[in-house]
Amino acid sequence: MQLTKTVAITKDATTQNLLRKFSKQLFLADNLSEAIDICKSVTPELVIFDSQFDNSRIEAFFNSSNHESFNAPVAVITKAETQHSQHENFIEMGAIGCIKGPHDYLEMEKITSRLKNNHKKPESETIDFFACEHAAEASMVGKSTSTINALKMIKMVAQSQCNPVLVVGETGTGKEIAAKAIHNIKHPNEKFVAINCAALTANLLESELFGHVKGSFTGADKEKIGLLELAGNGTVFMDEISEMPLELQAKILRVLQEKTFRKVGGITDLKCNATIIASSNRNLYKETKEKRFRSDLYYRLNICPIKLAPLRSLNRNEDIEMLAKYFVQTSTICPDKKGKIKSITKMAIEALSKHHWPGNIRELKNVIDRAILLETTEKIGMSSIIIDSEEMQESNEQIAPNADNVINFSLSKAEKELIAKALRQTSGQKTRAASLLGITRATLYAKLKQYNIEKDSYSNNRSEELCDQPVTV
Repeated sequence: MQLTKTVAITKDATTQNLLRKFSKQLFLADNLSEAIDICKSVTPELVIFDSQFDNSRIEAFFNSSNHESFNAPVAVITKAETQHSQHENFIEMGAIGCIKGPHDYLEMEKITSRLKNNHKKPESETIDFFACEHAAEASMVGKSTSTINALKMIKMVAQSQCNPVLVVGETGTGKEIAAKAIHNIKHPNEKFVAINCAALTANLLESELFGHVKGSFTGADKEKIGLLELAGNGTVFMDEISEMPLELQAKILRVLQEKTFRKVGGITDLKCNATIIASSNRNLYKETKEKRFRSDLYYRLNICPIKLAPLRSLNRNEDIEMLAKYFVQTSTICPDKKGKIKSITKMAIEALSKHHWPGNIRELKNVIDRAILLETTEKIGMSSIIIDSEEMQESNEQIAPNADNVINFSLSKAEKELIAKALRQTSGQKTRAASLLGITRATLYAKLKQYNIEKDSYSNNRSEELCDQPVTV
């Protein structure tokens, strides 16, 4: 039984031979700092300290914040003469096991077996992608300031008697998710019915909402129950209400004010008990000024609006990485790859963070699904991140200050610059740079040749490249 990736801080050849038998890929580090850098880029299943570290140094490591930075189990290979009490001390401090010297195959096999058996994460661990205090109410991924504020507003409105409720935000920001969250808190055992106001003609939309009596118009051969009646004591979600024709807006206003409605062609008033939630991707105030939306309906809806920020917003940009990782874990685009693609490289995340996402979360999900289809390894790298070039020409408003301008930023240019950046970060060490990029060393050399990346572009004016010893086996 073998682990997929192991990082070892060791120079001892015998220790290396031991670890090669229990890991498909072995990444070697000379010191703690280098080990941390490697762990951030390759996400190992196990980190090993060998006996070059005396007991006091290993204790100092477990008592420091460096221990948390690994985000992987840590084991210790001690000297053969180390006392059993010292092993127990390491276990108490956080080590998952202690191997007695570089010939202790039995203990190494036990550790490997335990890690492999515990490797699969339960589906419930997707809760890590949600704000803990709001995970039960809303399936909105993210822990940014903007997302937390929106979740707090959702909960506050849902626990009140506010009706109607207005949710505003650009296309793809999660307006329907917000509406369902309000419904789940307010009416957990009632119906949630949704209608897209932009998808139907005025007559069809009116019939869908209010229902109609038999014979009320050509083709009305039987009575129809409308969504306002069907929802009962639940929720009616009117998506993109800004697209609703003006004459129908007046009838919706009456429903909101009188809490009654009539079927098309009917003469009987029916009670509306449902909570009305409306959404818009337009600025409704501006729409009223342009006479495309009734001002009286706007002011009736605008009681306590819930505003969802776009991904490019300063207060939501940090959610991009979490959303991308969540989509990798939950995507069903390719069942054969389910669970096989486990993460995204640091450079790929950086590229995603630079894009201004005009389609917001929906667009990001599509990019990740596409990457899953294209990726042939267990980690999504730059080569699989394909963002539509036409979208990348759009203006880039309110993008986070740490994100570079992506106007006229082609994929090949992005890849070339990220490769050069990785090489600068690793002081020209190609194996570490390849690991950081999520590609093989051979692929990196091919990219250097393809893009004609010269040594001067990443060597920081050093006269000679630093030693580039392989760290993977």
